[in-house]
Order: sequence, then C-alpha cells, then structure tokens
Amino acid sequence: MNKKMLYRSFPGRNEMLSILGFGCMRLPQTSDDPRDIDTPLATQMLRSAIDRGVNYVDTAWPYHGGESENFLAGALADGYREKVYLATKLPSWEVSSHEDMDRLLNKQLEKLNTGHIDYYLIHALNTQRWENLTSLGLFDFIERALADGRIQHIGFSFHDELPLFKTIIDAYPWEFCQIQYNLLDTDFQAGTEGLSYAHEKGVGIIVMEPLRGGYFTRNIPPQVSALWKRNGFSRDAADWALRWVWNDPRVTIVLSGMSLPEQVEQNLMSAAAGEPDSLGPDELETVIQVRDFYTSRIKVPCTSCQYCMPCPNGVDIPRSFKFYNDAHMFNNPEEQRLQYGKFLAGMGADQCIACGECEPKCPQKIPIIEELEKVDALLG
Repeated sequence: MNKKMLYRSFPGRNEMLSILGFGCMRLPQTSDDPRDIDTPLATQMLRSAIDRGVNYVDTAWPYHGGESENFLAGALADGYREKVYLATKLPSWEVSSHEDMDRLLNKQLEKLNTGHIDYYLIHALNTQRWENLTSLGLFDFIERALADGRIQHIGFSFHDELPLFKTIIDAYPWEFCQIQYNLLDTDFQAGTEGLSYAHEKGVGIIVMEPLRGGYFTRNIPPQVSALWKRNGFSRDAADWALRWVWNDPRVTIVLSGMSLPEQVEQNLMSAAAGEPDSLGPDELETVIQVRDFYTSRIKVPCTSCQYCMPCPNGVDIPRSFKFYNDAHMFNNPEEQRLQYGKFLAGMGADQCIACGECEPKCPQKIPIIEELEKVDALLG
C-alpha cells in the first residue's frame, strides 16, 4: 500500500479505499466532442495515479458521451483492473422496465470488460427516478445482482433535496452514498445534515464536486486569493477545498475529475496531507471567511425550499436562481449561460408569465417575478 496515499474505510467494512478517487467524467479530450477522449494521455494519467496509491476509480454510463466505460476497459488492462475498486452507476433515467436494470448492468460489464463491478451506484436519484425505480422492483434487482456477483457493493448518488435523501437512506441497507459537498454546498441537496444522517445510519460517504465543478479554481477574486494566503498559508484554492472535505472523518472518498497531468500531481500531493481533523482553528476560520465572501455575492436569497413550486408555466424557479447566483459568485456569466441553456431549456425564466402564484408562497419574500426578469436578462 502506497505510503503517500491515505486510506479510509466505510463504516463496518474492511476494504481500505484511497481517500482520493479518480473520477472519469472530465478526462482529457482531443476535440470539443466529449467522446473524443485523449486515450494515451488519459491512460497515462490514470495509471500514474494508481501506481501512486489511488485504488478507487469512478465512472458512469453517460460520461464522455458513453465512452468513459469503454475507455476504462483498455486503461485498466495489463493488470490495472486488479489494482482498483471499480465503480459505475445504473443510469436511472434509462429504466422503464424491471428488465432494463439487468440489461443495462450486463451491458456495462461488457463495456468495462470485467466480470463484476466493485461499487455500483444507482445514479442521480431524484423524486421522479426514485419513484419509478422502486415501482419497477429496484430492490429485487439489487439483491439478485449482489447474489450472483455482478456487483459487490451497492450505493446511490443523489441530486435532490434533503427530505428525499433521508427517505432513500431509510429505504434500504445501502453501504454507501455519493453526495455533492464542498465548502459552499453545506446546505445544498443532502448537505451537512444529510451527511450526518447517513453516517449515523452506518452508510459510507463519497463526496463529488469538491471543487464545485472547478469553480473554486477559476476566476478567483483577489479578495479570495488574499484570504487563502492569510497567516502565511501557501496552499492553492484546490488544495484548500480538498483538504476541507477530507478534514471531516466521516468522509471516506473525495472524487476528483482530472483533465491534466498536473491536476493529478496536485491532487496526489493534497491527498498525502488529507488526514481527518488536521486543519487548525486558523485554517478553518480562513475557509469560513472565503465562504462568507462568496455568499456575500449572492443576489437572490433563495434557499431552494421549493415552496414556490410547481410553477404553473413550468419555470424551475430555484434552479434559475442558482445559475444566476453562481454567475455572480464566480464571475462567470458566459459559463453559467451555457449551463443554464443546457439544463433549463423550456424551464427557464423566459417562461414566466408573471401570474404571481409563486410570490405569496415564498418564505424569503423574494420578488420572484422581478428577479426572474433579471435572470432572463443575464442568462437568457
């Protein structure tokens, strides 16, 4: 076991997992087409990370336009498959019958050229997908796949609100869950409360988006750069963000999607110092000050409570405000405009007809109609 890599285990489990997981969603590419993975460079990066102690590799059905799993079949050849715990995910949105679950898993085994998946997740659960899957016999599928050895461990990844997260945690004896968590997203989706709830139930924690999709490392405001260097600290933003997540002993793995060899090197260096409870009071105070700076740039005090929903005209009000707030927090309106157009097509602020049904329901008393006009002006 590599001495420079640190390892943790899930509650009640014996397998020692590297605290840094290699995420295969942002591999280097040879063109703008996500399917065009730079296979030689990506393979070199992955194998280098494995040689230096990374033993958890994460992919999924849709990554790189469906090519990430195929890539791993070759990248993990030459004995590398035996060195890692391989994780992939059931594409929940592709399931319309019970038989689809087995069909998709069997196809993933074929794409990955492996006899079993070590860590299998039900991917991107939200209310609609959860209700659909459970109505189609999800738990029977899981039990069968565990029994016949196609999967070794079962978990889920989550993209919805806290009450649903707790419902899912309580519905099945999951071994682990994967949540978005970082120094800003402590109250987003599952958040800190969900993390604590899962841990108390004996469910292992894998964290995704520790760098907020890389936002913490791009267009860094001078005020934030100054804060990261206060008291003589010399870490860069990525190191700070990763170390903050690893500081929580309840977190087992932090996933990082690495696109460049230097990112692999940087993350390996951070992981070597990622001991639990290793940040001192001054360091934790620095993180709080950075968080306070970013949150001070929020324009709409939306808490995503969903009381304004559903909108009779189909506007996703909380997500519209999230893209708008992110554009201001990270000073990246062009990037947010692209994401807004991709994820909220037909559900954006331009669909608002000012009916006024939402505003009396808002606990924050947000002038929703007025603010949606601003969202549309910036991102529409």
